Amino acid sequence: MPCPTSIRTKKTKAVGIPTIDLSQSRAITSKSIVEACQEFGFFKLINHGVPHHAIAQLESQGFDFFQKPSSEKHRAGPPNPFGYGCKSIGSNGDMGDLEYLLLPSHNPATSILQSSISNDPLTFSHVVNEYVKSVRDLGCEILDLIGEGLWLPNKSVFSNLIRDIHSDSVLRINYYPGVQHIENRELSTKSHPSNDRIGFGEHSDPQILTILRANDVDGLQISLQDSIWVPVCPDPSAFYVLIGDVFQAMTNGRFVSVRHRAMANNSKNPRMSIMYFGAPSLNTWIAPLSEMMLPNDKSLYKPFTWAQYKKAAYSLRLADSRLDLFKAS
Repeated sequence: MPCPTSIRTKKTKAVGIPTIDLSQSRAITSKSIVEACQEFGFFKLINHGVPHHAIAQLESQGFDFFQKPSSEKHRAGPPNPFGYGCKSIGSNGDMGDLEYLLLPSHNPATSILQSSISNDPLTFSHVVNEYVKSVRDLGCEILDLIGEGLWLPNKSVFSNLIRDIHSDSVLRINYYPGVQHIENRELSTKSHPSNDRIGFGEHSDPQILTILRANDVDGLQISLQDSIWVPVCPDPSAFYVLIGDVFQAMTNGRFVSVRHRAMANNSKNPRMSIMYFGAPSLNTWIAPLSEMMLPNDKSLYKPFTWAQYKKAAYSLRLADSRLDLFKAS
């Protein structure tokens, strides 16, 4: 369930967000996941099987990095395409109240980037590799359950896309400073603290799916189809799964690519979120699966490669609707 929040916007409400328990039977779990993907494009995942130490070690590495002096952190940037970023989100003028690290999932970072992130590059590489393997396996399990829930002949048609050795999947760590740090910075610039500051603006994720883990500080909100924003209660023991644009296209609009945002931190404690973005290889063609179409159905989207979609997605502002560019006429 969403939790109480100090954030107030014109359109927010509390609703029940689906919780999927992976310890239940596959039949129940696959059906529940498909229903959540259709209604929300979002669900909470418990009993996920990712080792606690893998999560704790990566979070520790993240906090160690973000607590370094600014001059040291900037040695790991800019994120072109990987590395450290601060405030600026992409190349189109979007800004947020956050810092972040972008890392490739198949090779956490080059030796030069590793050494600028951590004083112990080998440990950093091992920790990131272990985490990525765990969440990639989890992502494959989720996608196989979806294949079963949709009664597809090939239950692995989705998971094979992120199992591919050339998968373009990415790991991102976002860091939102504690409110005291923000207020001190604002006072120094003669501005005033605000409870509606955006940490990361409204958007949908372009990939297949996102597996998100955050600490116990709130800020995440999802948008329902009636444009109502729903605050999501943080649960460090769980993961949150978000459906991306590619999955919406592959299911011909049956699944919803959820729009979401992160509000700036209103806690004294910093907020950290870790996202695994599961993506296909760059040359993979994306189109609605024939198994998802009835005889008289028309495709809602023109075929495109992930490289084409990625280029289009990152040429737009965060809030722009990217799938509209590929709608069938």
